[in-house]
Amino acid sequence: MRIGKQDNAVTSICDSDATSITVRGMDLCDEVIGKVDFTSYFWLLVTGAMPDQSQKILADAVLCAIAEHGLVPSVVATRMTYAAAPEAFQGAVAAGLLGCGSVVLGSAEVAGRFYADCIARAEADGISYEDAAKAGIAELRAEKKAIPGFGHPQHAGGDPRAHRLLEIAAQHTSTSKHADMLRAIESVLPEAIGRTLPINVNGAIPVVMLDAGFPLAALKGVSLLARTASLIAHLQEETERPIGFIMSGAAAARIEFEEPAA
Repeated sequence: MRIGKQDNAVTSICDSDATSITVRGMDLCDEVIGKVDFTSYFWLLVTGAMPDQSQKILADAVLCAIAEHGLVPSVVATRMTYAAAPEAFQGAVAAGLLGCGSVVLGSAEVAGRFYADCIARAEADGISYEDAAKAGIAELRAEKKAIPGFGHPQHAGGDPRAHRLLEIAAQHTSTSKHADMLRAIESVLPEAIGRTLPINVNGAIPVVMLDAGFPLAALKGVSLLARTASLIAHLQEETERPIGFIMSGAAAARIEFEEPAA
């Protein structure tokens, strides 16, 4: 049975023969292993080109910024899964990554698409970034959706990771469309929603990566890659000082049972 398009059956990522492996046009053993750092290799795999020095610095910074933030939902899911199934290390990692969504961890992609849409609106309609931001925010408010990339339950005074990423981006990027749109959104928020909101790390990540030339479609992959490293660390700790069942017990103790309504 044919499902979906059946044409264009090609890939440009990797090929191999009996004596060599070629990745994105580079010989894996002769040109990559031992010569290319992993961040650059990740960029090459995704985009098909090696990053320049600024792109590498920015990607490194983002990966470090989003990898770890304590016992967040992805980590809790991973450690509790491992506690229940210690034979399934990979399943525990997957459990954490499966929660990468529009509210936690995967929200950088949502923010990136929102900023890109606002930029497209400004360019198509010939309006200012501020007016495009107001229109975009109005649409979100009409659908009762949060403003992506803004607000944080702990870092109410401003996410330090976001501040640092934006500082580094200002030093290493010549294109600033997404940074300009982020600031436009920030400036109109008080009028649009009646209060200010701090930029969070998932607001800064798309600005840094998209202005550096990383593809929007692959943006969620940045958070997935970074968080995988953190989940492996938590699983290693779980093997030495397990807390998965402690968290499970704490959750059960925290939630009260309510009799169903008659």
